[in-house]
Order: sequence, then C-alpha cells, then structure tokens
Amino acid sequence: MNMLAEPLQKFATNSLESHWLPFTASRDFKAEPRLVVKSEGMYLWDHKGGKIIDGSSALFNVAAGHGRKEIIEAVHAQMLQNDYSPHFQLGHPGSFALSAKLSQILPEPFNHIFFVNSGSEAIDTALKIVMAYHRARGEGQRLRFVSRERAYHGVNIGGVSLSGLMKNREAFPGVIPNVVAMRHTWDSENTFVRGQAETGAELADDLQRFCDMYGASTIAAVFVEPVAGSTGTLVPPKGYLERLREICDANGILLVFDEVITGFGRLGAPFAAQAFGVTPDIMTMAKAITNGTIPMGAVAARDEIYETITNSAPENAIEFFHGYTYSAHPVACAAGLATLDIYEREGLFDRAADLSGYFLDAIYSLKNIPAVRDIRGYGMMAGVEAWPEDGKPGVRGNRLQKELFWKGLHVKFTGDTAIVAPALIAEKSHVDEMVDILRQTLSVL
Repeated sequence: MNMLAEPLQKFATNSLESHWLPFTASRDFKAEPRLVVKSEGMYLWDHKGGKIIDGSSALFNVAAGHGRKEIIEAVHAQMLQNDYSPHFQLGHPGSFALSAKLSQILPEPFNHIFFVNSGSEAIDTALKIVMAYHRARGEGQRLRFVSRERAYHGVNIGGVSLSGLMKNREAFPGVIPNVVAMRHTWDSENTFVRGQAETGAELADDLQRFCDMYGASTIAAVFVEPVAGSTGTLVPPKGYLERLREICDANGILLVFDEVITGFGRLGAPFAAQAFGVTPDIMTMAKAITNGTIPMGAVAARDEIYETITNSAPENAIEFFHGYTYSAHPVACAAGLATLDIYEREGLFDRAADLSGYFLDAIYSLKNIPAVRDIRGYGMMAGVEAWPEDGKPGVRGNRLQKELFWKGLHVKFTGDTAIVAPALIAEKSHVDEMVDILRQTLSVL
C-alpha cells in the first residue's frame, strides 16, 4: 500500500457522494477525484503518491508554506489551555494581543480590529460597519454601495450583492438592493502589460458619474479589491486608486479595500494599501492571517470610524450589534499570532518584494505561446489567461486545472485564467518548476 494513502484508511468509504463540494463540478470530480493527503513546504501529495508543487498557496492563504510546526505547536498549546471561550461580553488575552500586533503592520490610523471567520464574513461585517457609521453621523440616507464588474467579495449575501461575477449571482437573485458597479480595469489594449498600465485611471470617474446620477449623499461606500484577484489578477492602472480616494474624500464616501488576497505580503508590502500608497477607510482581510491553518478573518477600521460608532451609543450599552459565535476564537488567535511571528522573523514580506522581479520575468516568458491570451502580474501574483476553447469560456480552464494537477502543479483557475501566487517562502527553483510545467502544458494546446 502507498504510505501516503494509509491515512485514508480510517476514512474508508465506498462512495464520495455524501460531501457536497464548494465551487466544484461535483459529478466530474467524483468521476476522477483529486485528493490531497499530505502537505509540506511548497508541496502537496495526492492519494496516488504524486507530488504537486503548490502554485497558488492553496487558495492564496498558505503564504508561509505548508506544515509550519510553529503554528501547530501554538494551536496545540492554546487548545490545552483554553479551547474556547465566547467573546460576547467576555474576552481572552489572545485577541487583544493579535489585534495589537496586526495594528503594527497596518497603515495609520488603523488601530481597531473586528475579528470574523472568513473573507466573506469580513465583507458582510464591513457593510454593517459602513451603515452603522453613517447612521451614527446622522446620514442614514447613505444606502447605496458601489462595487465593480468582475469583482469577487466572497459568498455571503452581502458579498454576492457586491459581486461582479455573473456566475456567482445568477442562481441567487435575492441580493441587497442599491448596488451599482463601476467598469472593471482590464483593457484589451493593455494586454501583457507588466504591473500597472499607464492608461486607464479615468475608469475611476465612473464613481463620479454615480455621484452625479444618484446624488453623492446617497452613496455609503465603494468596495474594491486593490488588485482584483479571483477574477484573474486585474492590476489597477496608475492613478486609478488615487482617483477613487479623491472622489470619496470630496463626497463623504467611505473607501473599502478588500485585502483578503492582497494582504500579508502578497504584493511585496504588508498590504496593498502600502504597496500602492493609497489608504482606505476600512480594510477586510482573511486567508493568510493564520496561514490557512484555522478559519479567520478581520476588518480594520480607521480610528474615527470606530470612535464615531462607539461614542454614539449610551454609556454601558452595546454599540455594534454584530458578531459571530466564533469571532476571535482563542485557537484562531493563537494561530494568527504564530503566523505573524513567522512573517516578521523570516522577513517574508521583504522576501516577496525581492523575488517578485524573478517571478514576473518567469511568468512573462510564457507570453509568446499561442494559447496564451494575456498575462497580468504584480508582486507575487500573476494571471495567465488562455484563449477560450471553441468560444466557450471556462471549458479550457477547467480541463487545464485537472491536467496540470496530474502533471505536478496546483494552480487556482477562474474561467480560463490560471492565478499563480506561490507561497512567500518560494525559491527561484520553485518558480522555475511551476513555469516549466505551465510552458509544457500550454505549448501543446
């Protein structure tokens, strides 16, 4: 028996039918399952004994590599000491330690953190914070939200309402009203541009058009991913984020950065806010906050937002009627603290900045392959988009993801775009391995 398959015996079953898989073509998957039974460092192992290099940091969340013993030991110690205590009218030391440590790597003035359990929960929490803030200021008429085409903001109903991905919305028509979408920033004239395009900042003026059309006083907030991640790495043009910030400031609109993917070193800085030099009013984060070990997310708000909401309530009264049973779970906080220690001790954010040039050089070396339609990249994140197969978007991408897995490379696909985002511990040899498998596979299409 294959030693890697041995752990499966305790889960032995004659069927995979019971599990309804997320974001998966379930019937196709169960016909030829791809099961991961081990992970360590930059690699995964499948149930057949195959070794797969992880080209997308799992789902962009395992930024420090798999199997970090420091996190495992911290989680174990916390579970022995306090496996769970609620955070409603109670607390535990870990959440205060984690929020203080997070504040140290956030831009000023972000010194207040609300903990949740995922990026989706972070977005819905941010929506509530926005509404509570405007109500506390006597501007409860601000009920309109602005998002973008091709946006992904999680799968809870608030995030789906902000979504600009049609497939994420079409089966769920009961979304919140009063959401309008700006145009996305991908431009066919800027294909194969590395980093930020020189043109396209004027796309941010869609927000000004909405101010003129609906009245700026009706708009509560603008939600954007600094780099649109799940749609295939859409990098903002130069001046675009700055223009959004300018319009928001002029009209009393809050700017929310969804940093669930771009946070924790992915762009060579702690967060995209620092990478692009644009400070929002609210930031959502998740994924790499615990290196993927324990579910967790967070929302950071400018001090003035926190103070406005808390000071508007009567003394000794609950100020913000929101939270989850597992908000700031003690074990998740322990994992978060251990993860931030690794980022700091190993200098992984700086390491990402140093490796980015080599990584992007390697990725852009694929541009002359006929099957490649476009390449986009920034920091340690890139989208390699293939031409659709027979005019059917997504068919080729689905096939490529499976084919690449069996050839030894895991990458996340959205439609026909491979999103390559290695762990920040990657060496140049790992980058070469990923790109070689991509080249071999794309060259024969």
